[in-house]
Amino acid sequence: MPEPYDVITMGRIGVDLYPLEIGVPLARVETFGKFLGGSPTNVAVAAARLGRRTALITRTGRDAFGDYLHQELRGFGVDDRWVTEVEDYPTPVTFCEIFPPDDFPLHFYRQPKAPDLEIHPSELDLDAVRDARIFWMTGTGLSAEPSRAATLAALRARSESPARESRTATVFDLDWRPMFWDGGGHGSAGDHGSVARARYREALAHATVAVGNIDECAIATGEREPHAAARALLAAGVELAVVKQGPKGVLAVHRDGSTADVEPLPVEVVNGLGAGDAFGGALCHGLLAGWDIARIMRYANAAGAIVASRIACSSAMPFPDEVERALAEGAVTADIAAGPSGAAS
Repeated sequence: MPEPYDVITMGRIGVDLYPLEIGVPLARVETFGKFLGGSPTNVAVAAARLGRRTALITRTGRDAFGDYLHQELRGFGVDDRWVTEVEDYPTPVTFCEIFPPDDFPLHFYRQPKAPDLEIHPSELDLDAVRDARIFWMTGTGLSAEPSRAATLAALRARSESPARESRTATVFDLDWRPMFWDGGGHGSAGDHGSVARARYREALAHATVAVGNIDECAIATGEREPHAAARALLAAGVELAVVKQGPKGVLAVHRDGSTADVEPLPVEVVNGLGAGDAFGGALCHGLLAGWDIARIMRYANAAGAIVASRIACSSAMPFPDEVERALAEGAVTADIAAGPSGAAS
């Protein structure tokens, strides 16, 4: 039997076109950088950067941007064998605007439908999903069929397996983006929230770890106070609840009673997009290493802070020595922000 993957992620992928001009409205931007994107895709890259064997389950269009994404995945060391093509839909493109320290509007082009929502249950390699040490899925994967059925099939394969106790984690990234729900409509969180909450609760029953910010936790549980949200996530079935609080840090609560409330690492923010994905890859790394939750949260905070100090997402994911250095220095310094080559990442 082949060696199980350390991490398999499933869900969104696309091309990020990020302005290379900071503080300029999108209508006036003239130069862009092209990057591999999509939250679970970035998590796979982040874990690979930390030395983990990773793979991705998703779909692209049958077009030049799809070819580019395969090229990038292989370059980052992420197995792309389960990244397949959809004839009818183009590869998604996402633009952002960069207004540090806390305004980074995203503009998604995923119409008429994103290929990554066309993952079918029959296409899954359930043996590989079942055997992976960590399986990572997202709330966006629950927003439309057939992706929802495929995501739940993968979750059930893991939770119903006799070998489930030998695996490290099944992670539900709450990943709430209301514009992806109801066929990509433009309704508010309130319009789609009740539908999403029911689907989230179904998925939470099969997950062992839940990760989300305050807004995402509120969609999943109805609770906005961090400790109440964590308790609600544990009651929904997970063993570890991770509540990200932005500049207030992160709260992690385990069913065994252990708790970590960790402050963020000081950083001069350039682009906050992708920091959560770096956090996710580092979370996987720490879980696989068997660290206690306080150490995992400190490490994941540091990884996220490093990416927040850089323009890009996927190519900005840190290597282990960068994370360790940031932890040792107690902040993300200019040298770490610049990356190992000394050039901005």
